[in-house]
Amino acid sequence: MAKEILTKIKLQAPGGKATPAPPIGPALGQHGVNIGQFVSQFNDRTRDLNGMTVPVVINVYADKSFSFEVKSPPAAVLLKQAADVAKGSGVPNREKVGKVTPAQVRKIAETKFKDLNAYDLEQADKIIRGTARSMGIDIGE
Repeated sequence: MAKEILTKIKLQAPGGKATPAPPIGPALGQHGVNIGQFVSQFNDRTRDLNGMTVPVVINVYADKSFSFEVKSPPAAVLLKQAADVAKGSGVPNREKVGKVTPAQVRKIAETKFKDLNAYDLEQADKIIRGTARSMGIDIGE
């Protein structure tokens, strides 16, 4: 018989460098989950991401045990890394902050494909291009 899911918690945490501090500690503590155990398992699973922000969905069961699924990093984080910028533009239609190549956009789309609402890679590519545009990042050679 399957365990009864008490709640689902969605968080974003730095891969490989999570700590029991907010937002992780309070979110898990209010449901009675062992925070230290989660942090160590999460850091082991995301060690190769080196501090990059990654979303995680945690299923908390009635017996206070848990399981979690690590998603791919947000498109904005991947675009900022590819364009080598600290943050997106405040006025993206007038101020451009960086530039990425179509090959970099395609690579990001391939990375994010399983977490995007797209049937094929062409549509995933368009979603990433839209995110880049809204951040003030140009796409070109």
